Amino acid sequence: MRFGLFFELSVPRLPDGRFAPGAEAKVYREAIETAVLADQLGLDSVWAVEHHFLEGYSHCSAPEVFLTAVAARTQHIRIGHGAVVCVPEINHPVRVAERCAALDLISGGRLDVGTARSSTWTELGGFGADPDETKKTWDEFVRVLPRMWTEDAFAYDGIGWSMPERNVLPKPHQQPHPPIWVTVTTPGTELDAADRGLGCLGVAAVTFGEQERRTAEYHRRIELCDPVGGVVTRSVTTQNFLYCHEDLDQAAAVGGAMAATFNLANSHLLWTREAYPTSAYQSLGNQATRQVKESGTPGERKPLPEGIAIGDPVRLLEELKRWRDVGIDGINFIVNTMDVVPHEAVLDSLRLFAAEVLPAFRSER
Repeated sequence: MRFGLFFELSVPRLPDGRFAPGAEAKVYREAIETAVLADQLGLDSVWAVEHHFLEGYSHCSAPEVFLTAVAARTQHIRIGHGAVVCVPEINHPVRVAERCAALDLISGGRLDVGTARSSTWTELGGFGADPDETKKTWDEFVRVLPRMWTEDAFAYDGIGWSMPERNVLPKPHQQPHPPIWVTVTTPGTELDAADRGLGCLGVAAVTFGEQERRTAEYHRRIELCDPVGGVVTRSVTTQNFLYCHEDLDQAAAVGGAMAATFNLANSHLLWTREAYPTSAYQSLGNQATRQVKESGTPGERKPLPEGIAIGDPVRLLEELKRWRDVGIDGINFIVNTMDVVPHEAVLDSLRLFAAEVLPAFRSER
């Protein structure tokens, strides 16, 4: 299994609702430091999402800039630009191709490109995008990006955009081009990924049984795929939280607060289907609830949800092996939200994870 970090770059508010002066700079600085440590500890990837206008929840509107800083300060870890919002009103496809190629060159061929169509009306409506068209334009993006990266003379006339013949420069370092992924927030998107030969970048929480079913069907379908580019990315990852501490109760208290804060902020987003009548978005959100067994003794610590990577090293080994056993080959961790976890505690958690948990999975390679 591969393990990575996943950054939203969330920023906490002061009690009066304002953002503290320097708060954004602090979040960016500490995220870069965390990514550098992850590279030193031998983690596999660092991903940064693209969001717009989502106050507090994510201030990561220019992930390519953040990831360039990470690439310049790391040597081995892969750089996950994920996910790029593939909506022409937000990102012109040519500019996406150019930025990704440049980032691949700067990182020495370490780039992975995630694709998405955005889920919130805050973002889509802010750019005047039509939600009924985003699935179509996403499909155009994933088909034309490999062509712009590999062809010297490219022209296009499509649904969302057109351009005369040009040579899109620079070309990426990786040959024929970087791996492409798609974020999965609703059931069925994993099949869209498989049919196009794309990696499955899971960002929604599901049970072990449901994940096993989806993963098996993904692997069946991708063997029959008609790939959109020259690289078939056969991989299913999922998103998780990470807080590792020698004391299980301490881990549950700190890590549980982080996860709860993230899920609360996520639930407050204005999902597209809540504001716009469309069949193009089937889900009202991307955070499903995992089952939690209730404790029978008042005051007793409630058990952590199944599958969540919060706890001591023994618990993390058990939970992560369960993900491996249902077919997951990669997990991307959220390690902080709204500054709930002190920065040094985030770094200590990563060090403990790398020392006590990571070797068990490296030995299986």
